[in-house]
Amino acid sequence: MAIYYPPAFINAYLADKVSESFGEGTNLPFFPTSPTAIDDLTQTFEISTGGTGIGMVYDRMLKMRRGPFPHIKYEQLLYYLYGTADDAISQVIEVTQVVQDFLDGGDESAQDLNAWIRTKQQSESPLVDDNGDAFPEVFFHDIKIYQLEETRDIIDFGTARTYAGNKIIIDYCWHKS
Repeated sequence: MAIYYPPAFINAYLADKVSESFGEGTNLPFFPTSPTAIDDLTQTFEISTGGTGIGMVYDRMLKMRRGPFPHIKYEQLLYYLYGTADDAISQVIEVTQVVQDFLDGGDESAQDLNAWIRTKQQSESPLVDDNGDAFPEVFFHDIKIYQLEETRDIIDFGTARTYAGNKIIIDYCWHKS
């Protein structure tokens, strides 16, 4: 049974938009939050065409329903961007800007994402779960983006490697299509 999982659509949408913005062959991997050392995580991905390394770790956070209507859900995605390459700081800034450009338009961003989902799920390669079942489509109503000033908290200064990092919250509301 496929589950309703809005982060799958947001992650795939952002990966697609980053690829469009930075050129064909650019890959932005997303990892769910898990107890992993940053160094172990960054050794598992190669990003962009220059062999640079940026990845996004995400965590889904459910929010309290504020009204009596239970069918519209309010959630947040917390993204941590990590980079380890020599030009990681500029790439983290650029990827952050792409995320802002595509998701900071409120209901207009939600409309664009909904159109992308319809096109993607009707294509030859829909988004599928681990069992190969297509994720059921969801409908987004509104999307907001926030950047937190906690970058120093997400970078481990005790290592010999240099890290660039950023922390972004995507706030959205959605319902089952």
